[in-house]
Amino acid sequence: MARRIRNAHARRLAPDRHDPHRSANHRPTAPRTPVLSTGVVVCAFSLCMGSAPAWAQQTDQQQMRSLDEQVQEVKSDVLNIAQELNRLEEKLLYPSGTQVAIFVAVNRGDLMRLDAVRLQIDGQLVAHHIYSAKELEALRKGGVQRIYVGNITTGDHQLDVLVDGKVEGGADFSRTERFTVRKEVKPKLVGLTLAGPGSGSAPIAVGEW
Repeated sequence: MARRIRNAHARRLAPDRHDPHRSANHRPTAPRTPVLSTGVVVCAFSLCMGSAPAWAQQTDQQQMRSLDEQVQEVKSDVLNIAQELNRLEEKLLYPSGTQVAIFVAVNRGDLMRLDAVRLQIDGQLVAHHIYSAKELEALRKGGVQRIYVGNITTGDHQLDVLVDGKVEGGADFSRTERFTVRKEVKPKLVGLTLAGPGSGSAPIAVGEW
């Protein structure tokens, strides 16, 4: 009798596979998903945030270089357009039939210090230029300056050239020369070559260029 009671008690305690109440209430344990530690997440986030500014900075630099190149191209185009406009304006203002241009040069190797040049055509002042140290240095190295461009009628004209400067020792000198310039029906290019006293050359020489 005692054995039957124990068996019945054991059956009550043992889980019944076919028990509907057990099947409804009991759920299998879900497999665990590995969880990353906080330190790993923070480290990965920091790496992402650190690389983002570098990438953004590189992109900005590329955009700035591209913008710089575009600005330089625009500047070059503007300069070319300005030069072309100047040429067109000169053609309109100074037609070839009446145009005269006067240039200034200095004898190569001359040590005089050129201070100023004044030009008069037919008694009227048409140009007065005071030279800087850079301009004088350029002239001494063989450079040429266009000091005047304008219009005159065909025929003979009086050109007065006044030169002020200093000799090598520092003493002032001044020279004035008058020349006759004949204008024909084509552009007239007049070249003035200047030299200091004691150089052995004419202080002011005029030639057609």
